[in-house]
Formats: sequence, structure tokens, C-alpha cells
Amino acid sequence: MTFFTEVLVGGLLAGVMYSLVAIGFVLIYKASGVFNFSHGALVLFGALTFVSLVERHVAPWLAFALTLIALSSIALAIGQWVLKPLVNRPPIVLFMATLGLSLIIEGGAQLLWGAQVHGLDLGIDDRPLAIGGVMVSQFDLFAAGTAAVLVAGLSLLTRFTRFGLSLRAVADDPVAALAVGIRLPRIWAAVWALAGFTSLVAGLLWGARLGVQFSLSLVVLKALPVLIIGGFSSIGGAIVAGLLVGAAEKLAEVYVGTAIGGGIENWFPYALAMLFLLIRPAGLFGETPVERV
Repeated sequence: MTFFTEVLVGGLLAGVMYSLVAIGFVLIYKASGVFNFSHGALVLFGALTFVSLVERHVAPWLAFALTLIALSSIALAIGQWVLKPLVNRPPIVLFMATLGLSLIIEGGAQLLWGAQVHGLDLGIDDRPLAIGGVMVSQFDLFAAGTAAVLVAGLSLLTRFTRFGLSLRAVADDPVAALAVGIRLPRIWAAVWALAGFTSLVAGLLWGARLGVQFSLSLVVLKALPVLIIGGFSSIGGAIVAGLLVGAAEKLAEVYVGTAIGGGIENWFPYALAMLFLLIRPAGLFGETPVERV
């Protein structure tokens, strides 16, 4: 029973890492209805910029601030100069635009900082802790705590502030929101800046876990099942789905993979997402679109 609990807890904590990436997608989708595939490149750019500045003897707090400014500026530029001119275009056009942007951002990061692999030490000891007889990674606990603070802050921001009210109005009906005086450019700018912040946090945590390398941008693929299962428009759904995906893939790898062969962890989340698409396309917390005629 202890082994099962360790596997389950390890999966849940790994799922939190997936959720951190998924939250950035949710923020953009809620505000503009765009699936921003370039978010994975922003995660890479943030981690690579931070570690490159630190290696050049910039103080970590200053490196974090400078990286956040850079990411927010890139995100704002994407929203203003790329996605805004493509408003009301078919979804596939927006998707291809963000896909192209991801390649441009990755190439720009390589041109600016080089292509070598970097180690990233956040000063968090990754030795396991014994909690109730269960061994838990200290780094995973830190990541879970970071995600909890981030989600709590975003939830308070979207539920109990004027900005949150405006964001929900824009998410429900942008045209109606514009008609009642909500300034869409300001809302979109703030959301893109928040997405830049979440991509930086996710990039630092994933970079500390995997190393800062260009394959880090592929972590976006791990967020896709989370978005499908949780719903593209729910921050809480991203967390719940991340926990579900993380636990399911670890348990499947240990208890099913041993019987049919290894590697099940790599594709099981996508099979689970496919099942949700067949049964509940909007996800656990997503809203089914209503067409008015």
C-alpha cells in the first residue's frame, strides 16, 4: 500500500508541473479564444534568458525581473502585432500563426543565447522527505506550493476584482463587452503579460527539473491532454486535469506497463484525452459553446 501511495503522490506532484504550463494556455484562450501554441517557446525563452543572465553574474532577482520584462514584452507584441490583425479569421489561421511564432521565438532564443544545454539550480534540495511513511520529493512539493499560490492568486484576481469581471465579460462575449465600454486592448495586454509571467514560472521549474535545453519547448505537448480533459477555459480545470493526468500516467506505467511493456507513460495521457473528446468534448470544467441564431 505504501508503494502505491508513493506512486500516486509522485504522479499528482508531476501533474502539478503540467498544470503550470496549461494555465498560460487557459489565460489566453479565456480572453481571446486563441490556442497559443507559441506558449511552449515562451517557456523555453524564459528559462534560457534567466539562466543565461545568471551565468553572466547578474543577480537572480534582477535576472528574474529582466526576464519577466522581456517575456511580457514579447507576449504583448504577439497579441498586438500578430493576433490582433487576425481577429475573426478561421481558428486554423490563428493556430498556424502561433505555430510559426513558436519557431521564430525558439530561433531568436538560440541566436541570442546559443544552443548549449544549461543546468539551472534554484537552490531547492531535491532529496526525498518521509511524510507519513511516504517518500516525497522536496522539489515536487515546492512546485506544488508554487502552483497553489499561482492558482489562488489568479482565482482571486479573476473573481474579486474589476479586471476579473472585465475578463469574464470578454470571455463570454467580446462584442457585448466592447459595447458596454470595456477596453479590449487593455484586457488583452494584461492577460498576455500574465501569460508571460506564468510561462516564466513554468520555465524555471521545468528547467530546474530537465535542464534548460531546446527540447524544453516540447513540454507544451504534455499540457495538451490537461487542456482537453480540464477544459480550455478553466484555470481550476487545468489544475484538476493536471493532477488526473499525472496520477494516471504514473499508475499506468507502474501497474500496466510492467505487464505489456514500458513506455506507456508517454502515450497514456493522450489516450485518456481521446476518451474525453469522445465522451465530453468540452472537458470536465469547460463550457459548451452556445450558438445563437
